[in-house]
Formats: sequence, structure tokens, C-alpha cells
Amino acid sequence: MKILRHLMFLLLLGGISCQSNRNAKQSGKPTKKVGSHSNEGSPQAPEDDSSAGPGTAADHSKESSGSRGASHNTASVNKPSDDMKLHFLKNTLVTCNDGTAAGFYLKEFKGSKRWLIFLEGGWCCYNKETCDSRYKNIPRLMSSAAWPQTRKGSGILSSQAEENPHWYNANIVFVPYCSSDVWSGSANKPPTKPKQAKDTVEFAFMGSLIIREVIKDLTSKGIKQAKVVMLAGTSAGGTGVLLNIEKVSSLLEQLGADAQVRGLVDSGWFLESKQQKVSDCPDSVSCSPVDTIKKGLRLWNGVIPEKCRQQYKRGEEWQCFYGHKLYSSLNSPVFVVQWLFDEEQLRLENIYVGGQSLSEQQWTYMQNLGRELKNSFKDVTAVFAPSCLSHTLITKSNWMDFQVKGTSLSRALQCWDRSLQEANKNSKATTKGCPFHLIDSCQWPQCNPTCPALVDQATQQELTLLQVLASMGLDLQKLGLDMKGDSSSSISLISNGG
Repeated sequence: MKILRHLMFLLLLGGISCQSNRNAKQSGKPTKKVGSHSNEGSPQAPEDDSSAGPGTAADHSKESSGSRGASHNTASVNKPSDDMKLHFLKNTLVTCNDGTAAGFYLKEFKGSKRWLIFLEGGWCCYNKETCDSRYKNIPRLMSSAAWPQTRKGSGILSSQAEENPHWYNANIVFVPYCSSDVWSGSANKPPTKPKQAKDTVEFAFMGSLIIREVIKDLTSKGIKQAKVVMLAGTSAGGTGVLLNIEKVSSLLEQLGADAQVRGLVDSGWFLESKQQKVSDCPDSVSCSPVDTIKKGLRLWNGVIPEKCRQQYKRGEEWQCFYGHKLYSSLNSPVFVVQWLFDEEQLRLENIYVGGQSLSEQQWTYMQNLGRELKNSFKDVTAVFAPSCLSHTLITKSNWMDFQVKGTSLSRALQCWDRSLQEANKNSKATTKGCPFHLIDSCQWPQCNPTCPALVDQATQQELTLLQVLASMGLDLQKLGLDMKGDSSSSISLISNGG
């Protein structure tokens, strides 16, 4: 009997202990995730996303604070994936260059009425030789044959609040670039014939049609309920935003969506080349960007925004590929992100920083480039232009590190977002202290202290700008840029502030 009473006493203690543990777990508060860096301020929740859906920072914290064992395994299974999943277009007639299916990657955020649609970059091809070479050397930009089933986003495409505080909880769409036409083409793949001419290009160019079909396919995913649709892109994808944003806005309106369509153009705001090159150019090295676009437009059956087309006479439509000539014809709000010393812009002038010798004339061109780009932004409402040598920004995982006059791009986009919301409400509230027109005032490449580091590709050592210029054979003393035997002068030069 004593043994029985002892067993009952132990069971009673065990029950009290288990109940006590359950109560402790229910009352414990999960650690809150911080959604931004301290210098970003507290990110304002978008007004159309007031009811958070699954996958918020708080939800992730709750999952990580669960008990061990079976409950921990359940939390791991229920945790939403950060991957974007591949969807091929329903309209199989709209394809990549080689006829394989075009498509998009999607990371849904249930309940969100904000959509970010991203166009990948990768320049273009414009005749048989350049297209055949591209297909041989970079097939992923012309075919979907090797696309993975999923991919992760970084920078503004990230679904992590720490990396992307203002857009992590949007529906994110990544559209791979496989049309080689700066997202402008509408040309079907020609039928294969036994005796085609040697110069026949046997590819389709359907970039503008791919964007149209992506929007249509997203209707079943809820884009018709969107409040904000951001069409973003880098490099050729950025130019693609400028060329397609009005068509996207019009299409969404036709589909019944009441969304504000905006554009985010990263490193796609090019200036015309200063170099005179041969017009009958067989390859991309000898062909100027203007001639590339002229030849490409014919091959791609390129679609030009109608309002811009009307501003130029027949044969001059190529000018609409340049942001500073197209911008004034746009009705949709656009935010331009552009390094003032863009590496691709320099490459078009055969200037490869760190890769070959540099003449005094080329150095002068580099200095003038920043000033010319600044001038091209005088009528642009929203812009973020650091005085740095680089190319593309918004998809870098450290994109929030770069600042202009103490403000990061993430913060500037948040301020722009707020100003557009207030404009829609006809509010008289101002965005004072919340800037989104940010252009570095210093004149030199790399004079902004937050610029991406210049790295020696052979040694992986970080270099100052003057060390790079010296390695390229520039006579620094002749130009008044004496390094004085160490890097002290160059350090003061590139740390003058943004």
C-alpha cells in the first residue's frame, strides 16, 4: 500500500511539472526580429499590408522559439520557403530565343497587395554572328533548358526582413532574361528551311511579349487585387522597365486591377557613346551602342513606347532606349538608381577599369561621365546616384550599405513610397527629412566612402582608386595625382564624403 501511495505521489508531481512547463511556454514572448539597420529608422509598414500574412518576421520568430522534439520538427516543416518557384508561361507561343518555354519565378506572400516584378539584365545580340556567339557562350540568356526549379532572391528580391525591410513582405516575381532584345522584341522564330541564307538569324525575340504574358499569368495569383506593382530591373532589365512600364500599367488596367504601377531602374540609364565606330560593324566590340540598337530594332521587331516614338522621326526611334530621352514621356512614377561611374557605360567606351592601360583622354572621359550623368537627372523626381565605380545595385545582398548624403537606397525608396501614398490621398503632409532625390556632390570616382571596394582580381586585395590608375599606366604626377610613395593621399581623396 505504501508503494502504491508513493507511485501516486510521483505521478501527481509529474503532472504538476508538465502543466507548469506548458504555462511557461505559452506566456513566453518570442524575440522580435529587427527589420532594418539602426540608421534606417523604423520601416513604415505599407498601408495596404496592415494585416500581415504568413511568413512575417514575427511568424519566423515564433517558429524558432518552439519546444524541442516533435514540436520543433513540426515548426521546421511548416516554415515557409524563401525560394522563388519556376512557372512556365501558359501561352507556349511566347518563347525564349531558341524556342524553349519562357517563364518566371514567383515567391508569394499571402495577403500582400504589393507586387515586385523584376526584369533580369544581360545586354543583347543584334545579328547572326553576335547571337550565335551569345548562344554558344551564355546559353542561359537565350534558353530555359537549364533553368533551375527554384532560386533565391537577394537585395530587394530577398524575403528576409533584415536584408529587405520594406519589400520582404511583397509578392516577388523574377523574370529571367532569355530574349536578348532589351525586353523590346516581338519577332517570332522563323521556320526552319533546308537552304536558308547564311546570315539568317534563327532565333525568336519576344521580350515585350514575355512581360505581357507574365502579367496575364499572374492574374490567377492575385495581381488584380494589387495596390502597388513595382516593375524593377537591372542593366538591360532597367532599360526594359523604361520601355515597358506604360504597357504594363495599361494592361493591368484592362485586366481590372486598380494598382499604382511604378518603375525602379537600376544601372539602365545609359548615355550615348562618344566614340565614333564603323556603322557596318559585325561584332559587339566594333559596334557602337547606338548602332547596336538600330540593327537590333529591325531584327527584334522592337516595340517602342508610342508617346516617345511620336517625338522622333522614322529611323530615330532608337533614341527611346535612352532614359534621359524617354523619361519625360512617361506617366508612371519612376525611381532611377545609377552609379555615376557605371562600369558598363565605361566598357562601351572600351575602358576596363583595372583591366588594361588607360590613356589621359579616357581618364578625362571618366571624370566627365559623372558630370554628364548628373545633368541628365535634373528633371528626374526620384534618383539615387552614388559617385562610385560599379554596375547594378538593388540585387546585391549588401545593397543597404551604400549611401548618398547619409541616406541609404532602402530608406530613399521608403520615402518615395510614402510620398506617392500621400499624393494618392491628396494629402498636404510633406516628406521633409525623408529625401529621395540623392545625387553625390563630390566629383571623383570612388569619392563616396560607402562605395564598393575596388579589388585586384589576381590577389583579391582591396585597392584605392589611385593605386588602380597607377596600375593602368596613368602618369599620376603629370595629372597632379602624386601618390607620394604611399596611399595616404588617395585615402583622403576617396573619403571626402558623398
